[in-house]
Amino acid sequence: MANQARLQLFLLAYNLGNFLRRLTLPKAVREWSLQRVQLKLLKTGARLVKHAWRLVFPMAEAAVPRKIWALVLERIGCLRLASG
Repeated sequence: MANQARLQLFLLAYNLGNFLRRLTLPKAVREWSLQRVQLKLLKTGARLVKHAWRLVFPMAEAAVPRKIWALVLERIGCLRLASG
């Protein structure tokens, strides 16, 4: 039973990751493997800095270029608008 549950969770996570990769990643990085997407986009180290009027999320430039992050966030926003 435990192995079946683990396998189903793995398949769900894989399919969700693949679905999001195909819909939200820009053309430049769409062919990345799921492992590379996980390492570059999801496991990115950063810190949250609070300024007087806003919150800033500075990240290391070596992780993913700002342009790619902007495209990913824009595509995620489009998905949200399309579903509403």
